[in-house]
Amino acid sequence: MEQLLKILQDLHSDIDFDSHTALIDDAVLDSFDIVTIVAEVNENFDVQIPADKIVPENFNSAAALLRLIESLDD
Repeated sequence: MEQLLKILQDLHSDIDFDSHTALIDDAVLDSFDIVTIVAEVNENFDVQIPADKIVPENFNSAAALLRLIESLDD
């Protein structure tokens, strides 16, 4: 989780990604942020996020994103 939080903090250092659960719904993250996150996850976690998994519920929180990464890593 620490590595993922670092990626997110590098995008928006003013957001508490540990507790925020509506990153997409509250428009904290935009489409450019999502593209950056997908690229960083691919590079840092060695998983490919398929287009059908790029949906709001997978990006609304760090915990949701971590669950997605872990499911793709299995």
